[in-house]
Amino acid sequence: MKKPLFLLFVLGLFTACDDTTLNDNKDYTAVLENTVNNVIIRTYKDLDDKTANLVTALTTLENNRTASTLEAARGAWREARRPWEQSEGFLFGPVDQQGIDPSIDSWPVNEVDLNAVLTSPNTLTKSYIDGLEGTLKGFHTIEFLLFGTSGNKAISEFNNRQFEYLRACAESLKGATAQLYHAWQPTGENFGQTVREAGKNGNTVYLSQKSALQEFVDGLITITDEVGNGKINDPLTNADITLEESRFSANSKADFADNIRSVSHIYNGGLNNVASGISISDLVKARDAILDAKIKQQIADAIAAIEAIPGSFTVAIFQQKSAVQLAQTNVRDLQLTLEGGLKPLLDKF
Repeated sequence: MKKPLFLLFVLGLFTACDDTTLNDNKDYTAVLENTVNNVIIRTYKDLDDKTANLVTALTTLENNRTASTLEAARGAWREARRPWEQSEGFLFGPVDQQGIDPSIDSWPVNEVDLNAVLTSPNTLTKSYIDGLEGTLKGFHTIEFLLFGTSGNKAISEFNNRQFEYLRACAESLKGATAQLYHAWQPTGENFGQTVREAGKNGNTVYLSQKSALQEFVDGLITITDEVGNGKINDPLTNADITLEESRFSANSKADFADNIRSVSHIYNGGLNNVASGISISDLVKARDAILDAKIKQQIADAIAAIEAIPGSFTVAIFQQKSAVQLAQTNVRDLQLTLEGGLKPLLDKF
């Protein structure tokens, strides 16, 4: 398939320029716009939409307490979880500056304080949950109550307060995802425009377009480090399942793979392996096609190795260590390439 003439023109410019001319004076507007519009904002919209579905599912569960509505709610939780994990390669901007992350994804759950709230006389509403600390709300509190410590909590094990808490907690989570989505929109703080117009119009957040690209790359390095040296490493090396995130739902492997997909989405400039426009990959390929191919292959290898771990991650850290270690190695290799290959190349842009 032929590339658009505009893309060929842009790539031709990058190929023709040497290191002394390929600098902050080059125009990376197309890359910034594509990444913001077709990766970041689309991911946050998906997150907000699927969190709305989770609210509906948990409200239905509260009103119709059956094994089938319980399983539907668990499925809705997993569906909402996915776009959040696919956003962890770009945890900058409003999610960090406005302190939204703790309301969405604090971990571990504060079981002692949660039980105290459940046995209190307080009315469990969205506004009440909003005022609680992060370890008493968000994805993992919902996960803990919905799946139970063993992952197979029966409908008969729930009580009225737990159903109320689940629904109110989901409503609070929806408030946080809506805040995050709208913070990037023109109707909100319009942070998307701040990134798109990096280096322009007196932008004080990103003094140059290159600084915005550096923010993207730093996010990719951060999440690969977190997956390889934290999320996988901590429970594996300590042989401690309490250090495993998303263990109640047995969703850990999906979390890790989706974290690496967030790297793919930012690097390739589109969701689900479908590029939507000019990307960081295009910039890299114009300068170093071998490095570009290496990064893409390492992304694919890391995702494949994570998903190939047999059974649940909880069991695998004891019984399938070699498979877990292979996945960890692949993630770490990707991190090293991003740090030692992509980041230095970006410095030459």
